[in-house]
Amino acid sequence: MDNLSPSLLWDMFKHASSWLVNLDRASDKRKQESIRALRDVITAARETSVYIRQMHDNAVRDHKIESHLAILWTELGFSLEDLGLNKLAKRCQIKGKHWADPNHYGEEFIKKADVSLERMERLAREILHKING
Repeated sequence: MDNLSPSLLWDMFKHASSWLVNLDRASDKRKQESIRALRDVITAARETSVYIRQMHDNAVRDHKIESHLAILWTELGFSLEDLGLNKLAKRCQIKGKHWADPNHYGEEFIKKADVSLERMERLAREILHKING
């Protein structure tokens, strides 16, 4: 410590200050990314709900829409995983796989996984509430 010149101390202070500002910016960016991903979960749940209602009304499956939903839920899972929101990310991955191949998981597994659209939206809203304080 005896060999630290005032200019070196000043440079260290500027570097630490800059590091803290960048950390705060990264934190704000991560918060905004989390909010966006969680809102996307709510949007996906509602989009999926509309398709299910349409499918029941018409008694016809649309593989193009189901492919879209498989990709949508899978991408949401990856985004949430990247943000460290692993509990919801896992559910999104399951939902994506289920739309890609409805026979992949058994009925009991889907029930245990608790991936209903209502549950997914509720989890997203709970996390949003925590983030927004």
